[in-house]
Amino acid sequence: MEVKIGVQHVNRELVLESEQSPDEVQAQVSDALSGKSNLLQLTDDKGRRVLVPADRLAYVEIGEVSIRKVGFGAI
Repeated sequence: MEVKIGVQHVNRELVLESEQSPDEVQAQVSDALSGKSNLLQLTDDKGRRVLVPADRLAYVEIGEVSIRKVGFGAI
């Protein structure tokens, strides 16, 4: 699943592929924005952690689960 994170005062958005479900990501974003956590902490599909201070979040876009296509088939 693709997650795009906008950070205040940063020109580029953070984009990561995550194996977490959309509900798990939404719960972590909600916890960060409600003050339960000072950081939004997500893990990408390669095991890397992305930490964003909750007070710097501009937006979070949660994409649908993507199925990776392999090969050179006709569309």
